[in-house]
Amino acid sequence: MPETLIRKPFWFLRHGETDWNAQGLSQGNVDIPLNAVGIAQAERAAAAIAAQATEGRKIATVVASPLGRAKVTAETAAAALGLPVEIHGPLHEVSFGVQEGQSMAGWFDDWVEGKFTPEGAETFLQLRQRTVAAINHCLARPGPVLVVAHGALWRAFRAEAGLPANVRTPNALPMWVTPPAEGEEAWRFEPLDLS
Repeated sequence: MPETLIRKPFWFLRHGETDWNAQGLSQGNVDIPLNAVGIAQAERAAAAIAAQATEGRKIATVVASPLGRAKVTAETAAAALGLPVEIHGPLHEVSFGVQEGQSMAGWFDDWVEGKFTPEGAETFLQLRQRTVAAINHCLARPGPVLVVAHGALWRAFRAEAGLPANVRTPNALPMWVTPPAEGEEAWRFEPLDLS
């Protein structure tokens, strides 16, 4: 039987911007570093996360993808919180196979809908299964946990969480994620105000 999401609140943060993000190219597991905008975004997110230390939402553990763009974003946030970063390999971005480094246009929507998988890529269903296991691993750590990962992985989480999957997540926007209330199906998320 497929694994289901542990129902615990947590923080999610997509990595800051890279040059390939800015150009609309699919990164997948190509380890593209943060650009100057992405570094500034990570710093801004870290300050906002550190300032929100309210009861019940104060981050106890930071877990990140091993890819540099997520790891550096996590290290920036963790430094503001005075915490170490734990790396969890299965949080890595989806493998896009032959589409890595190519434009996201023309195929990405079909991939999310399960109609097309690029040669050498994970299917969206495979990503969903990996995402559930990876998030559950994080949620087993002392919480609340800050998970720092990737856009396609967040789409997979949204699909598992009863939300529309194919919604772009802004770079470096911290979100407080809570499980469904009694009698509801969908998880909720509350972006932090970065203004």
